[in-house]
Amino acid sequence: MLLVADGGSSKTDWILQPQNNQNPQKFATGGLNPFFWTEKEMIRSLNAFKPFNAVADQVSEIHFFGAGCSSPDRRELVSNALSHRFKNAFVAVETDSLGSAIACCKDKPGIVCTLGTESNVSFYNGEENFPSKLGLGYILGEEASGTYFGKILVTDFIYERAPKEILKAFDREYRLNKETVIRNLYQKPMPNYFLASFAEFLSICYDHPYIQNLLYRGFDEFVKTHILLYPDYKNYNCHFVGSIAFHFQEILKSVTDSYEINFGGVLEKPIDELFAWIKEKEGF
Repeated sequence: MLLVADGGSSKTDWILQPQNNQNPQKFATGGLNPFFWTEKEMIRSLNAFKPFNAVADQVSEIHFFGAGCSSPDRRELVSNALSHRFKNAFVAVETDSLGSAIACCKDKPGIVCTLGTESNVSFYNGEENFPSKLGLGYILGEEASGTYFGKILVTDFIYERAPKEILKAFDREYRLNKETVIRNLYQKPMPNYFLASFAEFLSICYDHPYIQNLLYRGFDEFVKTHILLYPDYKNYNCHFVGSIAFHFQEILKSVTDSYEINFGGVLEKPIDELFAWIKEKEGF
Protein backbone atom coordinates (compact mmCIF):
# COMPACT_ATOMS: atom_id res chain seq x y z
CA MET A 1 0.00 0.00 0.00
CA LEU A 2 1.14 3.50 -0.88
CA LEU A 3 0.44 6.46 1.43
CA VAL A 4 1.10 10.06 0.33
CA ALA A 5 0.68 13.08 2.59
CA ASP A 6 0.75 16.84 2.26
CA GLY A 7 1.28 18.22 5.74
CA GLY A 8 0.56 21.80 6.74
CA SER A 9 0.82 23.40 10.17
CA SER A 10 -2.88 23.00 10.92
CA LYS A 11 -3.95 20.08 8.69
CA THR A 12 -2.49 17.08 6.88
CA ASP A 13 -4.11 15.59 3.77
CA TRP A 14 -3.49 11.90 3.08
CA ILE A 15 -4.27 9.62 0.15
CA LEU A 16 -3.91 5.85 0.51
CA GLN A 17 -3.61 3.54 -2.48
CA PRO A 18 -4.91 0.13 -1.34
CA GLN A 19 -3.81 -3.10 -2.91
CA ASN A 20 -5.37 -4.66 -6.02
CA ASN A 21 -5.99 -1.27 -7.70
CA GLN A 22 -8.87 -0.42 -5.41
CA ASN A 23 -10.01 3.20 -5.33
CA PRO A 24 -7.74 5.55 -3.35
CA GLN A 25 -8.92 6.58 0.11
CA LYS A 26 -8.60 10.12 1.43
CA PHE A 27 -8.01 11.13 5.04
CA ALA A 28 -7.39 14.36 6.92
CA THR A 29 -5.64 14.73 10.25
CA GLY A 30 -4.16 17.57 12.27
CA GLY A 31 -0.90 19.17 11.28
CA LEU A 32 2.43 17.41 11.91
CA ASN A 33 4.83 20.34 11.80
CA PRO A 34 8.07 19.37 13.60
CA PHE A 35 8.79 23.04 14.22
CA PHE A 36 5.90 23.10 16.70
CA TRP A 37 5.41 19.42 17.61
CA THR A 38 7.74 16.99 19.36
CA GLU A 39 8.20 13.46 18.08
CA LYS A 40 6.11 12.08 20.95
CA GLU A 41 3.27 14.51 20.19
CA MET A 42 3.26 13.47 16.53
CA ILE A 43 3.21 9.79 17.50
CA ARG A 44 0.33 10.43 19.87
CA SER A 45 -1.60 12.25 17.14
CA LEU A 46 -1.03 9.47 14.58
CA ASN A 47 -1.98 6.76 17.07
CA ALA A 48 -5.20 8.59 17.95
CA PHE A 49 -6.40 8.61 14.33
CA LYS A 50 -8.48 5.42 14.27
CA PRO A 51 -8.92 5.03 10.45
CA PHE A 52 -5.20 4.17 10.28
CA ASN A 53 -5.67 1.17 12.58
CA ALA A 54 -6.91 -1.14 9.82
CA VAL A 55 -4.09 -0.35 7.36
CA ALA A 56 -1.05 0.62 9.43
CA ASP A 57 0.71 -2.76 9.15
CA GLN A 58 -0.07 -3.07 5.43
CA VAL A 59 1.38 0.24 4.26
CA SER A 60 4.66 -0.44 2.46
CA GLU A 61 5.65 3.04 1.32
CA ILE A 62 5.03 6.56 2.65
CA HIS A 63 5.87 9.85 0.97
CA PHE A 64 5.34 12.75 3.37
CA PHE A 65 5.74 16.37 2.22
CA GLY A 66 5.41 18.66 5.20
CA ALA A 67 5.68 22.16 6.60
CA GLY A 68 8.61 22.59 8.97
CA CYS A 69 10.59 19.79 7.31
CA SER A 70 13.32 22.04 5.96
CA SER A 71 16.24 20.57 7.93
CA PRO A 72 17.47 16.96 8.26
CA ASP A 73 16.85 16.81 12.00
CA ARG A 74 13.22 17.93 11.65
CA ARG A 75 12.63 15.52 8.79
CA GLU A 76 14.01 12.79 11.04
CA LEU A 77 11.47 13.65 13.75
CA VAL A 78 8.61 13.18 11.30
CA SER A 79 10.16 10.04 9.83
CA ASN A 80 10.55 8.51 13.28
CA ALA A 81 6.94 9.27 14.17
CA LEU A 82 5.67 7.75 10.92
CA SER A 83 7.89 4.68 11.30
CA HIS A 84 6.54 4.17 14.79
CA ARG A 85 2.94 4.15 13.47
CA PHE A 86 3.59 2.34 10.18
CA LYS A 87 6.15 -0.23 11.24
CA ASN A 88 6.51 -2.03 7.87
CA ALA A 89 6.77 1.04 5.64
CA PHE A 90 9.64 2.71 3.84
CA VAL A 91 9.32 6.39 4.80
CA ALA A 92 10.49 9.41 2.78
CA VAL A 93 10.02 12.90 4.22
CA GLU A 94 10.47 16.08 2.17
CA THR A 95 9.40 19.71 2.44
CA ASP A 96 5.89 20.85 1.61
CA SER A 97 7.39 23.30 -0.88
CA LEU A 98 8.85 20.41 -2.89
CA GLY A 99 5.47 18.69 -2.82
CA SER A 100 3.78 21.84 -4.12
CA ALA A 101 6.43 22.22 -6.82
CA ILE A 102 5.92 18.66 -8.04
CA ALA A 103 2.13 19.07 -7.98
CA CYS A 104 2.28 22.28 -10.01
CA CYS A 105 5.20 21.70 -12.37
CA LYS A 106 5.71 17.94 -12.67
CA ASP A 107 9.04 17.86 -14.57
CA LYS A 108 9.01 21.44 -15.89
CA PRO A 109 10.74 24.46 -14.29
CA GLY A 110 8.70 27.16 -12.62
CA ILE A 111 8.26 29.50 -9.68
CA VAL A 112 5.97 28.07 -7.00
CA CYS A 113 4.31 30.20 -4.31
CA THR A 114 2.39 29.00 -1.29
CA LEU A 115 -0.28 31.33 0.11
CA GLY A 116 -2.14 29.57 2.90
CA THR A 117 -1.73 29.70 6.66
CA GLU A 118 1.91 30.46 5.87
CA SER A 119 3.50 31.79 2.71
CA ASN A 120 6.70 30.96 0.87
CA VAL A 121 8.21 30.84 -2.59
CA SER A 122 10.68 28.57 -4.35
CA PHE A 123 12.19 27.93 -7.76
CA TYR A 124 11.82 24.43 -9.19
CA ASN A 125 14.11 23.42 -12.05
CA GLY A 126 12.11 20.31 -12.94
CA GLU A 127 14.09 18.05 -10.62
CA GLU A 128 15.23 20.03 -7.57
CA ASN A 129 13.50 22.69 -5.52
CA PHE A 130 15.30 25.82 -4.30
CA PRO A 131 13.38 27.65 -1.55
CA SER A 132 13.86 31.36 -1.06
CA LYS A 133 16.22 32.34 1.73
CA LEU A 134 14.09 35.32 2.69
CA GLY A 135 11.53 33.55 4.89
CA LEU A 136 11.39 35.29 8.28
CA GLY A 137 8.39 33.51 9.79
CA TYR A 138 4.99 34.91 10.66
CA ILE A 139 6.25 37.68 12.97
CA LEU A 140 8.41 39.48 10.41
CA GLY A 141 7.40 37.93 7.11
CA GLU A 142 5.04 35.47 5.41
CA GLU A 143 3.46 38.23 3.38
CA ALA A 144 -0.06 37.52 2.02
CA SER A 145 -0.51 34.47 4.25
CA GLY A 146 -3.53 33.81 6.43
CA THR A 147 -1.43 34.81 9.44
CA TYR A 148 -0.37 38.05 7.73
CA PHE A 149 -3.93 39.09 6.89
CA GLY A 150 -5.22 37.98 10.29
CA LYS A 151 -2.62 40.15 12.01
CA ILE A 152 -3.75 43.21 10.05
CA LEU A 153 -7.45 42.50 10.64
CA VAL A 154 -6.99 42.08 14.40
CA THR A 155 -4.82 45.19 14.67
CA ASP A 156 -7.20 47.33 12.63
CA PHE A 157 -10.09 46.11 14.78
CA ILE A 158 -8.43 46.76 18.14
CA TYR A 159 -7.14 50.18 16.97
CA GLU A 160 -10.50 50.93 15.28
CA ARG A 161 -8.76 51.80 12.02
CA ALA A 162 -11.15 49.87 9.78
CA PRO A 163 -14.41 51.33 8.42
CA LYS A 164 -17.31 51.30 10.90
CA GLU A 165 -19.26 48.65 9.01
CA ILE A 166 -16.19 46.37 9.01
CA LEU A 167 -15.66 46.93 12.74
CA LYS A 168 -19.29 46.00 13.43
CA ALA A 169 -19.14 42.90 11.24
CA PHE A 170 -15.85 41.77 12.80
CA ASP A 171 -17.19 42.29 16.31
CA ARG A 172 -20.39 40.41 15.47
CA GLU A 173 -18.38 37.48 14.08
CA TYR A 174 -15.68 37.13 16.75
CA ARG A 175 -16.56 39.17 19.87
CA LEU A 176 -12.89 39.94 20.23
CA ASN A 177 -11.26 42.21 22.80
CA LYS A 178 -7.72 43.27 23.71
CA GLU A 179 -7.45 40.82 26.63
CA THR A 180 -8.36 37.85 24.42
CA VAL A 181 -5.82 38.92 21.81
CA ILE A 182 -3.02 39.32 24.36
CA ARG A 183 -3.79 35.97 25.98
CA ASN A 184 -3.80 34.07 22.69
CA LEU A 185 -0.71 35.77 21.28
CA TYR A 186 1.54 35.80 24.33
CA GLN A 187 0.30 33.13 26.72
CA LYS A 188 -0.97 30.29 24.56
CA PRO A 189 0.91 28.05 22.08
CA MET A 190 0.83 28.51 18.30
CA PRO A 191 -0.24 32.17 18.08
CA ASN A 192 0.11 31.97 14.29
CA TYR A 193 -2.93 29.65 14.19
CA PHE A 194 -4.88 32.17 16.23
CA LEU A 195 -4.04 34.97 13.79
CA ALA A 196 -4.67 32.86 10.69
CA SER A 197 -8.13 31.90 11.97
CA PHE A 198 -9.34 35.42 11.18
CA ALA A 199 -8.50 35.10 7.48
CA GLU A 200 -11.97 33.61 7.01
CA PHE A 201 -13.30 37.13 7.52
CA LEU A 202 -11.79 38.04 4.14
CA SER A 203 -14.47 35.85 2.52
CA ILE A 204 -17.26 37.04 4.80
CA CYS A 205 -16.82 40.68 3.76
CA TYR A 206 -15.06 40.10 0.45
CA ASP A 207 -17.14 42.65 -1.49
CA HIS A 208 -16.17 45.53 0.79
CA PRO A 209 -13.49 47.89 -0.64
CA TYR A 210 -11.51 47.67 2.61
CA ILE A 211 -11.11 43.90 2.21
CA GLN A 212 -10.32 44.05 -1.49
CA ASN A 213 -7.73 46.77 -0.90
CA LEU A 214 -6.22 44.74 1.94
CA LEU A 215 -5.91 41.68 -0.31
CA TYR A 216 -4.43 43.71 -3.16
CA ARG A 217 -1.84 45.32 -0.90
CA GLY A 218 -0.91 41.98 0.65
CA PHE A 219 -0.48 40.24 -2.70
CA ASP A 220 1.44 43.22 -4.05
CA GLU A 221 3.82 43.11 -1.09
CA PHE A 222 4.35 39.37 -1.58
CA VAL A 223 5.12 39.83 -5.28
CA LYS A 224 7.54 42.71 -4.72
CA THR A 225 9.26 41.02 -1.77
CA HIS A 226 9.63 37.56 -3.27
CA ILE A 227 8.81 37.03 -6.95
CA LEU A 228 10.46 40.14 -8.40
CA LEU A 229 13.75 39.15 -6.79
CA TYR A 230 14.08 36.45 -9.45
CA PRO A 231 15.71 38.44 -12.29
CA ASP A 232 14.33 36.08 -14.94
CA TYR A 233 10.84 35.63 -13.46
CA LYS A 234 9.22 36.54 -16.78
CA ASN A 235 10.78 33.42 -18.35
CA TYR A 236 8.79 31.00 -16.18
CA ASN A 237 5.24 30.25 -15.20
CA CYS A 238 4.45 31.30 -11.65
CA HIS A 239 2.17 28.83 -9.83
CA PHE A 240 0.25 29.30 -6.59
CA VAL A 241 -0.88 26.83 -3.93
CA GLY A 242 -3.05 27.36 -0.86
CA SER A 243 -6.43 28.53 0.35
CA ILE A 244 -5.64 32.27 0.27
CA ALA A 245 -4.41 32.08 -3.32
CA PHE A 246 -7.31 29.85 -4.38
CA HIS A 247 -10.19 31.80 -2.87
CA PHE A 248 -8.90 35.23 -3.87
CA GLN A 249 -7.25 34.38 -7.16
CA GLU A 250 -9.09 37.09 -9.08
CA ILE A 251 -7.32 39.82 -7.11
CA LEU A 252 -4.09 37.82 -7.06
CA LYS A 253 -4.10 37.57 -10.85
CA SER A 254 -4.74 41.28 -11.22
CA VAL A 255 -1.61 41.92 -9.15
CA THR A 256 0.55 39.44 -11.07
CA ASP A 257 -0.72 40.82 -14.38
CA SER A 258 0.40 44.30 -13.34
CA TYR A 259 3.96 42.98 -13.13
CA GLU A 260 3.72 40.91 -16.32
CA ILE A 261 4.09 37.67 -14.37
CA ASN A 262 3.16 34.50 -16.25
CA PHE A 263 0.27 33.23 -14.14
CA GLY A 264 0.52 29.45 -14.19
CA GLY A 265 -2.61 28.69 -12.18
CA VAL A 266 -3.77 27.94 -8.64
CA LEU A 267 -4.22 24.74 -6.63
CA GLU A 268 -6.14 24.94 -3.38
CA LYS A 269 -4.43 21.72 -2.27
CA PRO A 270 -1.56 19.89 -3.98
CA ILE A 271 -2.41 16.42 -2.66
CA ASP A 272 -4.31 15.02 -5.68
CA GLU A 273 -1.68 15.98 -8.25
CA LEU A 274 1.12 14.98 -5.88
CA PHE A 275 -0.42 11.56 -5.26
CA ALA A 276 -0.90 10.90 -8.98
CA TRP A 277 2.73 11.78 -9.69
CA ILE A 278 4.10 9.57 -6.87
CA LYS A 279 1.82 6.68 -7.79
CA GLU A 280 2.99 6.71 -11.41
CA LYS A 281 6.64 7.17 -10.50
CA GLU A 282 6.64 4.35 -7.93
CA GLY A 283 4.59 2.01 -10.13
CA PHE A 284 1.64 1.43 -7.83
